[in-house]
Amino acid sequence: MSACRSKSGFVVACCLAAAFLAGCATRPVNPPLTHIDKTSGYRGNLVIPKRPNNELSTLFILAFSGGGTRAASLSYGVLEELRRTEFTASDGQVRRLLDEVDVVSGVSGGSFTALSYALYGDQLFDEYEQRFLKRDVQGELTKRSFLYPSNWFKLMGGSYGRSEVAAELYDEILFQGATFNDLLAKTGPLAIATGTDITTGSRFSFYQEDFDLLCSDLGPVQLSRAAATSSAVPIALSPVTLNNYGGSCDYQYPPWVQDILALDPNKRPAGRVLERYRQMAEFHDGANRPYIHLVDGGVSDNIGARGVLDTFEEFFMSAAFREEKGFDVVRRVVIIVVNARSAHTRDWQKDESPPGSIKQLSQSTGVPIERYSFETVELIKDRAAVADWRRRLLIAEAQLAGMPKEEAEALHPKIDVHVVDVNFEDLSDPQEREFFMNLPTSFVLEAEEVDRLREVGGRLLRQSPEFQALLEQIGAP
Repeated sequence: MSACRSKSGFVVACCLAAAFLAGCATRPVNPPLTHIDKTSGYRGNLVIPKRPNNELSTLFILAFSGGGTRAASLSYGVLEELRRTEFTASDGQVRRLLDEVDVVSGVSGGSFTALSYALYGDQLFDEYEQRFLKRDVQGELTKRSFLYPSNWFKLMGGSYGRSEVAAELYDEILFQGATFNDLLAKTGPLAIATGTDITTGSRFSFYQEDFDLLCSDLGPVQLSRAAATSSAVPIALSPVTLNNYGGSCDYQYPPWVQDILALDPNKRPAGRVLERYRQMAEFHDGANRPYIHLVDGGVSDNIGARGVLDTFEEFFMSAAFREEKGFDVVRRVVIIVVNARSAHTRDWQKDESPPGSIKQLSQSTGVPIERYSFETVELIKDRAAVADWRRRLLIAEAQLAGMPKEEAEALHPKIDVHVVDVNFEDLSDPQEREFFMNLPTSFVLEAEEVDRLREVGGRLLRQSPEFQALLEQIGAP
């Protein structure tokens, strides 16, 4: 009897201690900025030029989709293939194509690969598999949420939610306390993880220019919290909350906004860019929106390419944007979209009875996301063609005004654009395609499945006609 009482007392004591500790636990709060300094912070024009042996005339962008460990593994396979691919640079040196990557955008599962590569560089290829890809991350997260008494009390209300528990796990196993300030000290590509504002459905990225809208400093924010935000699947995980100090830091909209707004309203060809400006204005309204609640980035952009599309349009629409970002020397743009989309086998059409409510809900949310992702890739391709057509029109107009052809072409230089879509749909073997598209989107896979995803990521990239055209243009074997 005394032994039972002793054990009971110990359990009660542990619970009380956990409750006391939980009472001190709060969500991390992003710090405010009283003044925006565009010469500091995690910004593309400050990070990209630091890339060693990087061809500044080429803007090389990777976009990694969501999809749990499946997406993280597929995108990792693409990184491995770029690491294996060599070419002769303009200075005659043989380099890896991976070293040309300037920007890596990631959503949900893809954000882990993006952030990890920016943090670890080549070290990633020695550790990523064991530390993350071949680990039962989902099981560990479930255990921490339900079997750790200290977390029970933390989760009993307030703004500390399951995504904060997830962020702590990701930090322990992968990011080890690293912040965006730590990335500034690296020479890796710019890594952007994206979430979705659950109130408006707008994209919000862990990138200083988006944090400028909130009058907040991204630097001290941990990478683990960015990854947790980007993968915060609604209902399964809680939204991540940011403080919004917008309106308190003398923020000035970037030059491309002024360029677009200065156009005749009847001649503005950049409706998407104007929509992005309106979203920026909403985020900057800290008085009416003191808190921003973010969920999985896949809700607004499941392939991490909408931001790329916006940048693409701003690039071609605004000379001020190109100058501000240091892109005025760019003559080639490479965009590789790695889409780990799923398409689970459905046999409903063979049965007179329709699917149940849960299956209907899953399909109703999944189908629009996949259709939206397809349209995004096609829009990027279309914008490339439109940009070249617009360039030729501007040159013709300049010549009609009396400008010599050589001068007009120098004013509007030709920019080669390569858009590569890495997608399971391009697998020729129906059984292999079905295998990959039916893999779960959870954060746990068998080691063999991870290896197959890595291999197929590299193979799909190699087999892409657009990628082969790029290799031929740059003289890669």
